[in-house]
Amino acid sequence: EVQLVESGGGLVQPGGSLRLSCAASGFTFDDYAVGWFRQAPGKEREGLSSINLRDGKTYYTGSVKGRFTISSDNAKSTVYLQMNSLKPEDTAVYYCASAGDIRSMGSYALGVSWYDYWGQGIQVTVSS
Repeated sequence: EVQLVESGGGLVQPGGSLRLSCAASGFTFDDYAVGWFRQAPGKEREGLSSINLRDGKTYYTGSVKGRFTISSDNAKSTVYLQMNSLKPEDTAVYYCASAGDIRSMGSYALGVSWYDYWGQGIQVTVSS
């Protein structure tokens, strides 16, 4: 059974940092891609960043490029999202998700519908 469990969320002041973790199990980690997404109240879920766990290639959406960094520890089957210079508009529920068709990742890396399995989500609130 595929499981993805997010951790590391919480309340942080504007300008602060958080590191989210996504612990994965139930699939061959190195053969997959993992992405990070978020959904704010009243908004659609959006793709933020993703990583091809086989070759390490990463993808970012423009609003987080330069502030967020995705990485993985394949030995621990865990993907991280380091978030710096956080803004109030980064407030949302953050999700990680996995996808197995990594050959097509270049076309769908941040597409919500491309991912097969999802974590339960974790709240990130940026507020003073």
